[in-house]
Amino acid sequence: MHIISICGGSGSGKTTFADKVRKSVDMEVSILHMDSYYLPKLPKDLKTSTGKPNFDHPDAFDWDLLQKHIQDLKNGKAVKSPHYDFKKNARLKTSSLIQPTKVVLFEGIFSLYDEEIRKMCDITAFLHVEADIRFIRRLHRDVEERGRSLDSVITQYYETVRPMYQKYLEPQRQYADFIVGEETDIAASILAAKVNQLFHAKEVAAPVKKKNKKGKK
Repeated sequence: MHIISICGGSGSGKTTFADKVRKSVDMEVSILHMDSYYLPKLPKDLKTSTGKPNFDHPDAFDWDLLQKHIQDLKNGKAVKSPHYDFKKNARLKTSSLIQPTKVVLFEGIFSLYDEEIRKMCDITAFLHVEADIRFIRRLHRDVEERGRSLDSVITQYYETVRPMYQKYLEPQRQYADFIVGEETDIAASILAAKVNQLFHAKEVAAPVKKKNKKGKK
């Protein structure tokens, strides 16, 4: 099985892009969302200058569990991916069963951050979307789906989202095989074609012709 990592900032369209790739791949595909792996409780020192929790820092994630689950999937074992409630900022007791399909799409803001996880990925992609577009998307999502106020979204963006993107997220581009400017159908089809190639391309080794050795004079 192959693990395809899709990285990008909050609001870059990772989930949408992953779904487009899934639909373009001609085999069964599972999707693993990094957002499900926020720690049940953030470290006490992971605070902003105003004392608010920093959910945009790499240390906000449960790396031990995430590494274990990706390794289990790589080894052909199903995993129970946790559910996270973004309105309460808490991990729930429920989970989703992720099957070790031939292709697993792993998407998240820090999906290329950890070296051990990168080693387990076969193809890596980074969604490079302009900051204003990402902010507007995040604003709509957090207000409509996560019950946040307009002011809280703006405050969080300037306190943690923007500085953490510049410090930790943007540098992950160097580990990407593909840099995608937008989650378009064409971009998804290109990545899907590469995924299909991993399984269906037949490597035809050219026959090696042995040269007749001439005797020494």
